[in-house]
Amino acid sequence: MALSHLSALMLCVSSVVALPVQTPPVPKAFPRPLETTPPKTEPETPKSTSAAPATTLATAPTATVQQPAGAPTAESLGAPLYPTAEFLESFDAGRGQRYYIFGTNAAYLEVSGYYKNVMRNGGRTIFEAPAMQQWDLAKFQDQTMSYQPSVVVKDYTWNGGTGYLFVEGTKEKRFKTVIQIVPAPAVVIK
Repeated sequence: MALSHLSALMLCVSSVVALPVQTPPVPKAFPRPLETTPPKTEPETPKSTSAAPATTLATAPTATVQQPAGAPTAESLGAPLYPTAEFLESFDAGRGQRYYIFGTNAAYLEVSGYYKNVMRNGGRTIFEAPAMQQWDLAKFQDQTMSYQPSVVVKDYTWNGGTGYLFVEGTKEKRFKTVIQIVPAPAVVIK
């Protein structure tokens, strides 16, 4: 009888071993958004060794952009405008404030260098990546304001980005750098 128990035990063990082993499902990777340009994998090598080094503090370009009729001016905003910046649009910020968006294809370092010179202070870094710098125009009052009156400059070419996409009707345009201006409340824009 011991032999039959042993053979029965072997039969049970062999049937357990023969059962298919189920493995847990492997999660799939989260889909990545479509990229319009592939990220750079290798640093670019300079084509010429006699190129002049880039400067971080730039002067304003001599050419200015023709603004559309009714676009805000530096005087109406109470803040300087980068000379090649194009007025894109404005938004209601609440509490009687508006913010105004300008785009330029000047490099972020050139635009931020310009504001460092004309605002007479270094501003403050909001983000390092993507680069974003802010210069205050007035003190923030939380009872009457939604946004800090300021000039904010943001780099839209960070990490291989193709720029800020602005769409107006059927026209599309990209800008390397975007400037947001929130005027101080005493400034009335007509």
